[in-house]
Amino acid sequence: MREFEANLSTTEKSGSVTTLPSSCGPAQAKTIMQAVRPREETIVPSMRVNWQLKTIWPVAVVLLAGMLLFLLSTLSLKDTERHRVLVIAGAGAVAICGAIIVALASTIQRPMVELQEQMERVGEGDLNASVEFARRNDEIGDLGRNFNRMVEQLRESRAEIEHLHRTQMSRAEHFATLGELAAGLAHEIRNPLAGIAGVIEIVGRDLPATSPAKAVVKDVRQEIAQINKILTDLLETARPRSPEMRSSDLNTTAEHAVMLARQHVLSKPIKIEFSAGESLPNVEHDSDQIHQVLLNLLLNAVQAIDGPGAVRVSIFERGESAVVTVSDTGRGIPSEHLPNIFRPFYTTKGNGTGLGLSLARRIVEAHHGQIEATSSPGQGTTFTVALPVRQPVAMVS
Repeated sequence: MREFEANLSTTEKSGSVTTLPSSCGPAQAKTIMQAVRPREETIVPSMRVNWQLKTIWPVAVVLLAGMLLFLLSTLSLKDTERHRVLVIAGAGAVAICGAIIVALASTIQRPMVELQEQMERVGEGDLNASVEFARRNDEIGDLGRNFNRMVEQLRESRAEIEHLHRTQMSRAEHFATLGELAAGLAHEIRNPLAGIAGVIEIVGRDLPATSPAKAVVKDVRQEIAQINKILTDLLETARPRSPEMRSSDLNTTAEHAVMLARQHVLSKPIKIEFSAGESLPNVEHDSDQIHQVLLNLLLNAVQAIDGPGAVRVSIFERGESAVVTVSDTGRGIPSEHLPNIFRPFYTTKGNGTGLGLSLARRIVEAHHGQIEATSSPGQGTTFTVALPVRQPVAMVS
């Protein structure tokens, strides 16, 4: 829903100030700001001259010049005849100017007034506006047809946006209901699950050391731990916790995640390398949440490697962001799956829940950062997490 609101929101510009929607994420904000270019201000002359005067004055100049020439040509006539001819010529000039004004008012001014009125209606949000002079078979008619076509396209676009908005709102309400239901079920399941785990622990202690049921008890414990992990991820997805920002060393957070990941590969021919960022300033982040993100990426990298392999974690500074990359030499992600890996409940692993990467993206975006993945099947995958060194003032607690 947040992405959809970001897609529906528009960038408004007034002079040199650009206002972005509050729900816009950092990646979207950066894309919008790069796409928007300052508009050149139109310089309007301080003196306003009506178009009628601009049209009439060349005609009036021509007529006056003609009158002067006519006056010179009638110097040889008698005064009475000359006066009569001049009166007739002057009346004709005035009549011509009047006819031109009436013609211009009928053919140009009336359509322009109508166009201005309809444009005001469109500006107020009424997209049922249209102009009548679109029926004319001239340039003015072309202008009217183009205007009506533009309004029709705006009307269709608005109808489509409203339909998409209603659809997304319905889906958002549906998912919100499912999320509340899932969170409630997860909470109710965890209570009896804790009881089952306690009983299994007691049964396991009472069994003789030689009992074959010992192995079964161990498997049951692992399954209970897996169910508990799924429920924990589900609760964190349905009821996300806001990050508690602290300025601390990102190298320490990443190194702790690497140390835990190395414990999982003690019996595997997999090497995990860590390259700390030199001279990296303290980064404002929630160390627990970023630790969770990096550990999730590391465990996914380990699971993607069949046989010997390596995982490399690197940290460096790029502009005003601290970047963490997690690369592996595993089997990679097919290109058709790559666009969907951050979707909730989407997984290609048989025992996966599909919540890990979705939760990782939510955490990174809550830090005003970005997470991306690139992969080459058979050669490995690289996840890139970029976090701003300094969070916006409103985000720092």
